[in-house]
Amino acid sequence: MSALSSPSRALAVLAAAVFLALPAAHAGQNCEEGKLAGRELANGMELAARTADKLNASGAKVVLLARAGQDLSKYGLRWSHLGLAYKDESAGGAWRIVHKLNACGTDRADVFRQGLGEFFNDRPFRYEAAFVTLSPELQDRLLPLLRDNAAVTRLHTPRYSMVAYAYATRYQQSNQWALETLAMAAEPGNASRSQAQAWLRNQGYRPSVLHIDTFTRLGARLTRANVEFDDHPTGDRFAGHIATATVDSIFDWLNRTQRGSAMQTVR
Repeated sequence: MSALSSPSRALAVLAAAVFLALPAAHAGQNCEEGKLAGRELANGMELAARTADKLNASGAKVVLLARAGQDLSKYGLRWSHLGLAYKDESAGGAWRIVHKLNACGTDRADVFRQGLGEFFNDRPFRYEAAFVTLSPELQDRLLPLLRDNAAVTRLHTPRYSMVAYAYATRYQQSNQWALETLAMAAEPGNASRSQAQAWLRNQGYRPSVLHIDTFTRLGARLTRANVEFDDHPTGDRFAGHIATATVDSIFDWLNRTQRGSAMQTVR
């Protein structure tokens, strides 16, 4: 991006988005018309600036960065969306986030590279962020992959469901893409989604199990193109036990296996 004249600390972290694919998308939300209100923009930029400060202070090169885009408290979850963030030394040490976004509530999604400003200016439910610093070995393996558009999308599946089954490949939601990509970096033999999922299961990853009743599932299926349940095992589906990749479960797994640090929050 071109240099900003007289940038403030907050505006300096607003890097122009370098899209890998679609021009506009939201993580599991319908696109909202209209520009951000002044207070929304200010809050997003302040959160981006504070996050940049904390990431720089951590000394990390690669972290998993989360935002609270939706209120998932009824499922016992604090965070809704995850990205793989890295420090881009070629851009003066600015932080970039590679993450998967659902295209305006459709059944398709793609992978994007953005700056911190874009990441937090998506009308989040709560202006709060969290990150986990990965182990040095994982950071070293992920960094070159995150710089490479072809490599970082190798395990990407465009068909999207917000509640995609964690151990199936018919659909893929945003957190699932990030987790499987991390698995591919951690073990080079994980060259397919099935291999990545098998490795994750073997390494002790356990998805969150959301309890969603039949009425809610039917309503979501009929009214939202980005929600499908048919990839879940029949018995689990009829019981309303929906196992899907969540930020909370991924952070917990990284901490348990010592592949990542304790979660840090930014408010």
